[in-house]
Amino acid sequence: MWRTLALASAFFPGLFVLCIRLLRWAAPGWSLKDRILLSGRLVSTVQATMATASGITVVLNCKDVVYDRHWLAVEYIWVLVPYMTYDIYVMYLCHWHKSRDRGVAEKKHSLASVRSFLLQERLMVTHHLFILVVLTPITQHFRGELGDFFVGCIFIAELSTPFVSLGKILMQLKMQDTLLHKVNGILILVTFFLCRILLFPFMYAAYARQVGIPIYMVPFRIPLHCNVANASLIAPQLYWFRLICRKAARLYGGSPADKSR
Repeated sequence: MWRTLALASAFFPGLFVLCIRLLRWAAPGWSLKDRILLSGRLVSTVQATMATASGITVVLNCKDVVYDRHWLAVEYIWVLVPYMTYDIYVMYLCHWHKSRDRGVAEKKHSLASVRSFLLQERLMVTHHLFILVVLTPITQHFRGELGDFFVGCIFIAELSTPFVSLGKILMQLKMQDTLLHKVNGILILVTFFLCRILLFPFMYAAYARQVGIPIYMVPFRIPLHCNVANASLIAPQLYWFRLICRKAARLYGGSPADKSR
């Protein structure tokens, strides 16, 4: 636990700083804001790839969805904790640099800038804090030695993140009118729907098949905190999926002005 926490606490910030320095060499004409935005998205892609690989490994090795164990289901949580903490700060940096470009003169790390960040990014910050404050104790303590399969499923939800990050990178590079951006948009829709929406009924169906009950009985058989956690996780996913669908409608059916928004 402690070694994993220490390594992850050094790895993600270190990779972020390394990306910024490499971009300063590779793209000297870029502003610090652009380097920070791209570096944050690259680190996010790395973490999502690690989480997805861990999740697939856990799911494939847990034939019994209730009792089978895999060490990654426990250990990777201690990677997520420092990553989520790091990511909140990187989101703040991105927000501050964007605000400064818009002419908002707030001092970095001031109370006003932090308040502005929390107001604008309240859903994402709440999502990260929920994982840190609620899901971490549930997965590491309250569930006991049960349900590694379902923890792996939650990790797989990160499969859509690399495509989301790539879409933002392409827009940052002014490539939103390319075929690659359109294909990536389809991949975002598909992976987000499969891994962040259908994932939850899939987990309930897997449990129902394991214990031999109808799927509609599962919410009444599993602990209340599992239902609450799942509901809290899927709620923002449904909101974000709605936003993605609106973005896709502009991308595939709107005017060029709409596509760049």
